[in-house]
Amino acid sequence: MSELDEMFLLGEDKMEKALNQLHREFASVRSGRANPAILDKVVVEYYGAPTPLRQMSQVTVQDGTTLVITPYDKSILKEIEKGIIKAEIGITPNSDGICIRLPFPPLTEERRKEIAKDVKKMGEEAKVAIRNIRREMVEKLKKIEKEENLPEDVVKDNQDKIQKITDKHTDSIDKSVAEKEKEVMTV
Repeated sequence: MSELDEMFLLGEDKMEKALNQLHREFASVRSGRANPAILDKVVVEYYGAPTPLRQMSQVTVQDGTTLVITPYDKSILKEIEKGIIKAEIGITPNSDGICIRLPFPPLTEERRKEIAKDVKKMGEEAKVAIRNIRREMVEKLKKIEKEENLPEDVVKDNQDKIQKITDKHTDSIDKSVAEKEKEVMTV
């Protein structure tokens, strides 16, 4: 594999990872509907070790607006409640001694606009990451050009290829941001 091919593979891989990171961030954004991904940040003290909540309980969505957390070990209900409160997800847990319910209150219009603004900001950060990767790729191309004494037209073609890859990922970010904004703004 040539150095150029390696550069393109690595660059595109990094851009895909930036896009995947954005999607993971979007999964934890509250949109008014119950989404188990919001619990990904919740860590519970379990026998002295911090343990992710989703490893120690079953999480189900009830009627679209409530998450039901059923721990495998009922003795840790209080610890799970503490973990949820500590994670500051903005929802107060209700325990009935068997499971914990997280009712998702409907979002106000003002809160929806705030969340949409946050979504746009996340999208911009992802675009900055993509542009930084593009810059790295262009620098690497210049280095290869000097080392291998590449002809000008080959360099130009590769710069165009780098730009096309960048545009593809930037467009993908724009689509994801638009979809998430629409989801957040839908009542």
